[in-house]
Amino acid sequence: MQAKIKHVCSEVLLKISPSAAERKRMLALAKDLERKVARSAAKRGVEAVVRVEGSVAKDTWLKEEPDVDVFMCLPPTIPRKMLGKVSLQIAREATEGARQLERFAEHPYLEAFVEGFRVNIVPCYSAPRGEWLSATDRTPFHTDYVNERLNQSLRDEVRLLKRFLQGIRVYGAEIKVGGFSGYLCELLVIHCGSFTKVLEAFAKYVSRMIIDIENYYAGREKELKLLFDEPLVVVDPVDKGRNVASAVKPDKIYTLVGAARAFLKSPSTEFFFPPPTKPLPTDELRQTLETRGSDIMFLTFDAVKAVPDVVWGQLYRTQRALCKMLELHDFKAPRSAVWSNEENLCAFVFELDQRVLPGVRIHVGPPLEREKECESFLKKYAKNGSVVAGPYVEGGRWIVEVQRKHRDAVELLREKLRDGGVNAGVASLISQTLKKGFNVVVNGEVAEIYMVNAKFAAFLTDFLRGKPFWLNPNEV
Repeated sequence: MQAKIKHVCSEVLLKISPSAAERKRMLALAKDLERKVARSAAKRGVEAVVRVEGSVAKDTWLKEEPDVDVFMCLPPTIPRKMLGKVSLQIAREATEGARQLERFAEHPYLEAFVEGFRVNIVPCYSAPRGEWLSATDRTPFHTDYVNERLNQSLRDEVRLLKRFLQGIRVYGAEIKVGGFSGYLCELLVIHCGSFTKVLEAFAKYVSRMIIDIENYYAGREKELKLLFDEPLVVVDPVDKGRNVASAVKPDKIYTLVGAARAFLKSPSTEFFFPPPTKPLPTDELRQTLETRGSDIMFLTFDAVKAVPDVVWGQLYRTQRALCKMLELHDFKAPRSAVWSNEENLCAFVFELDQRVLPGVRIHVGPPLEREKECESFLKKYAKNGSVVAGPYVEGGRWIVEVQRKHRDAVELLREKLRDGGVNAGVASLISQTLKKGFNVVVNGEVAEIYMVNAKFAAFLTDFLRGKPFWLNPNEV
């Protein structure tokens, strides 16, 4: 099996490793941008130390994704509230003529497309190690730490890990994904020693994994467990108070666990380069939805105009709120998902055990030994017009059967969102958009959207199938 894994990895590396010419071109572009940013900063009288950071600086970038990160380290004398404004002015001038997009992490930064490549120009403070004024202040230290510990062989191992994580859809620390960052990949390889050993470590994952490369907490493991409560903890080698893996969602960790086990048992290049999802034909989609045995409810509305991290944070928050609201009204939604093309369409998907509930529900009251609570319960329900049967005693408790206020999940959702969902826990930007209009459809009614939006069609097909592409039943 080791020979097969080695063969697969060699084949993948040929596809993802940049050539010498490509490295030379990328470094030239990065250095040119570095000079332009420095020149723009000097023009404004801003003392800036400009550095190329990220995967290009560490030579861990993938051939198909040569993103360039240029950091401008600015004096701490610039107020925090001015950091974004000053840096954006510098970045816009340095990339004048290129397509530019304002992005936001902890503070604004500029994304530009120069000579066909994505470029991020990010501000940080020139802060001494450990005296961080913003989250990005650590980045230059991260670059130096990794470069001191990676040789060419290990850089290739990082590439393999990044591509594998992309293939199984758990790569990227942005809120939309909630997965593994590039820096986290580098640290995992440094700690484990190779791509395969990283997979072997996760294949044995049980409830929690803690990695402390610099042994900051040697002999103080209990303190470490109290400091970090996430299921994956990788202590930042340049900041012992930070967990590099804090943004990784538990389901992404477990996806890696399952995929690692599957790959080690049956290695294939498909883990790195998954086959594209082929959407179901529309007639087959309708039939699948109508005969599934559950009800799939869709809430669709216009895309929210804001930076992606803000949008996705609010989408996920709203998803949790709507699931809770449905549950409080006895609609069980064991599966739900969020989708957006970030351009003109957002969608929530709720798989319900049933869309329409019985007209009557059983409400269990207090046990009879709690006399005062029983008095309050009887006072409330003995002459209540919504009571169909009861109060009666069963199993040592008072019980009533009451009419449901909401029997239909679609009607419930429409009613709760009519005002934007302000009382249903809907996040502010989502609420503002919902006030302008939304649509709720069930099962085959979604075909109208499905037919005209290929990306949504692929997403829904994956959602309905559920099973990851890498799970081979013959290997289980």
